[in-house]
Amino acid sequence: MISQEAFLCSGTHDYQVPGFPLRAYPIHVGAHAWVAAQAFIHPGVTIGEGCVIGARSVVTRSMPEWMVCAGHPCQPIKERNRW
Repeated sequence: MISQEAFLCSGTHDYQVPGFPLRAYPIHVGAHAWVAAQAFIHPGVTIGEGCVIGARSVVTRSMPEWMVCAGHPCQPIKERNRW
């Protein structure tokens, strides 16, 4: 589930090359995951199966399966129960 105003940004610019060429990296969101309101997901990140990303979190690296994660930068906080 992707909540309102969440931003999944799969593109960035290579600041080390003149002209700042665009670089695109896929974002993967696993089954049963939830990206809450106004979270920002960086290029190339994987949100693991069942992972919850808290509102307004900034996700700069991949997050593990079945964890509640939040913050700026986003970090795993606690395990999420599997059904």
